[in-house]
Amino acid sequence: MAKKSDVTVEEKLRALYDLQLIDSRVDEIRNVRGELPLEVEDLEDEVAGLNTRLEKMDADLEVIDQEISTKKNLIEDAKAAIKKYTEQQKNVRNNREFNALSKEVEFQELEIELAEKQIKEYRAQIDQKKEVIEQTKERLEERQKHLDHKKSELDEILAETEKEEKALIEKSKEYEKQIEERLVTAYKRIRGSVKNGLAVVPIERGASGGSFFTIPPQVQMEIAGRKKIITDEHSGRILVDEELAQEEREKMNELFQSF
Repeated sequence: MAKKSDVTVEEKLRALYDLQLIDSRVDEIRNVRGELPLEVEDLEDEVAGLNTRLEKMDADLEVIDQEISTKKNLIEDAKAAIKKYTEQQKNVRNNREFNALSKEVEFQELEIELAEKQIKEYRAQIDQKKEVIEQTKERLEERQKHLDHKKSELDEILAETEKEEKALIEKSKEYEKQIEERLVTAYKRIRGSVKNGLAVVPIERGASGGSFFTIPPQVQMEIAGRKKIITDEHSGRILVDEELAQEEREKMNELFQSF
């Protein structure tokens, strides 16, 4: 192969247009996938978030159950204390001791009353959390099914296109090596600045491909002469003649079919 500096302008134009056709094919493959990878990622995040929420609510239920058990034990202790103080009242020697024990009994009764109220509140919290848990499980099931469906879609598309995409990316790198660095840099800059990624386009019906701006006849003749690299003054795209473009498209189509 000739050195890059010995390559003719026509060869450079062909190599640039070939590179464009390869990169455009990669773009097509990625467009087929569209937003699916992002959709799958968002759904995975949502499913993970719902699972985390369920785990937290289950942990909250355990804490509430422990609180209820604690309050029940407190009630049992209070009842035992009331029984003890009541028995002691039978053996008091004066009113002062009796009244002191009565206050202890009253305090334990208040403790029982408060504990029973708290248990009732805890049970209300449990009912509320169980309702939210049920709703969250339904949401999780629905989101998981949707995720599985989208992942299946993505896996199917990847299975069909992944091998071709990798091969094309390697080919793109090979073609870049055949083109001098300044042209590759310009090509990538133009590709990054235009919406459809087309940096090298043919003349179509007297206008730059994908543009409505007519190319002057004299410039069209220069492009067809393939003696220098000419860009569209409106879009900045590199221009090639339709005959060259057709020849390279046919060549690249054979390459694409081999993948």
